[in-house]
Amino acid sequence: QVQLVESGGGLVQPGGSLRLSCTASGIFFRINDMGWYRQVPGKERELVAGITSDGSTNYADSVKGRFTISRDNAKNTMYLQMNSLKPEDTAGYYCNARIMPIRYAVDNDYWGRGTQVTVSP
Repeated sequence: QVQLVESGGGLVQPGGSLRLSCTASGIFFRINDMGWYRQVPGKERELVAGITSDGSTNYADSVKGRFTISRDNAKNTMYLQMNSLKPEDTAGYYCNARIMPIRYAVDNDYWGRGTQVTVSP
């Protein structure tokens, strides 16, 4: 069974940094697109950053220049380096991955359980 597990959240002061990790485990053929989403209570989940299997990236306007998404395909792991954090970055951060279970099969969509990031003095 494929699982995504996030780590690296926590409490940080404004202007600080955190690095989130998301590791996929289980049996599968290939991880394709991956992304980080965030959600605050009462609001819809929003895309923070995405990365394709060949490393192309995209970012929400609100985090451009502050956050960097990356991945290590050999480790089945994706990262989100978050710098210059602001109180409005406070949210639950969720990892998403589209994973091909066997060669030539349709991707399955997976989510992690989330990790909380709180930016506060």
